[in-house]
Amino acid sequence: MKQREQRKFIRYESLHLLDYLVLDEEGKPGIYSMGRTIDVSLDGLKLETTTELSLNTRLLITVGIEDDLVDLEGQTTHAHPQDGRYISGITFLKTSKEGRRVLAKYIEAFQRRKKELEEKSGGAAI
Repeated sequence: MKQREQRKFIRYESLHLLDYLVLDEEGKPGIYSMGRTIDVSLDGLKLETTTELSLNTRLLITVGIEDDLVDLEGQTTHAHPQDGRYISGITFLKTSKEGRRVLAKYIEAFQRRKKELEEKSGGAAI
C-alpha cells in the first residue's frame, strides 16, 4: 500500500513533485515512485523521473493541492532520456468530476508557482 501525505495541506513549494504507481496490464499496482511535474494540463502532464517509463505504461498519479488529493489514471504517450533523467508525456485516461476539480486547482497553483520561480531566476526556464 502506498504512503499518503500526512499533512493536512500540501506544501506550495512541493507542487512540482508528485507520486505515481505503475499499473500492469490487469491494473494491478507495481512499482511506486516519485517524479517532478514539468508541465500540466487538464488532459495530461509532462513528468521527469529517475527511472525510464516505457511507451504505453499505465500509471496511477496522485496530485494534490491544499487538503485535496486525487488519483488520476494515465498512460505514457512518449518518453525520452534527458540529462540523466527521463521525460515522459502522460495522457489522463480516466478523470472523475472531482478529479477534474482538484486537477484544475493544481494546474492554477502549478502555473502560478512556475511563473514565480521563473521571475525569481531572471526568466530562465524552470
